[in-house]
Amino acid sequence: MKAMIFAAGRGERMRPLTDTCPKPLLTVRGRPLIVWHILNLVRAGIADIVINHAHLGHMIEEALGNGERYGARIAYSAEGTALETAGGIAKARHLLGEEPFVAIAGDIYCPHFDFGQVKDALQDNDMWGNPHPRDKRDVAWLYLVKNPAHHPKGDFALNSFSIANEGEQRHTFSGIGVYRPEMFDSVQPGDAAPLAPILREYAARGQVGGELYRGDWTDVGTPERLAQLNAPFNRGQP
Repeated sequence: MKAMIFAAGRGERMRPLTDTCPKPLLTVRGRPLIVWHILNLVRAGIADIVINHAHLGHMIEEALGNGERYGARIAYSAEGTALETAGGIAKARHLLGEEPFVAIAGDIYCPHFDFGQVKDALQDNDMWGNPHPRDKRDVAWLYLVKNPAHHPKGDFALNSFSIANEGEQRHTFSGIGVYRPEMFDSVQPGDAAPLAPILREYAARGQVGGELYRGDWTDVGTPERLAQLNAPFNRGQP
């Protein structure tokens, strides 16, 4: 399995920090945000990683290189202008291959997430190796989290491992998902396109699965959240 880390965003809410540093390179507890992901992926045996970039992208390539120092093999997908999430995937499809891949937002902090679990997220057989009794395959598997204070309404409902657009209890998309490449067939390489409408379309068809992740997770979207993570009483925590 391959992985993609999204690193093309401008990080407007993180300004002025992101005026001179791409958001995924901001340091949290001693290492850049994106390095936490790389190390966790490699630990799970996922070493082939694609990183897209736009704003100050050369700094990302200079900082990470080919990934060898982390035990990874990094390929880059450069975007002159950020193409949003689905657009970034479409442009990088030739690097991702034809098998399901995991994609991660470069601006989240989740130090204990076990990427080993994503390898079987879209498997076509059950735990005993028997085919699943269903007429269609899920095209995506999303990891949701409890709604943070800054996003109280959530994004999706979760009903027995099935993602729904509406429901009594909604959760927030963590920024970690597993996708089949074919779900992006409608997006032409080079076109800008958000991911949410595509996910909602397939969720309406009942073709998106998911689960709730209960470990440490932070959307490092503002200087205040970054400072809180790096506060002296937090620095000793993983």
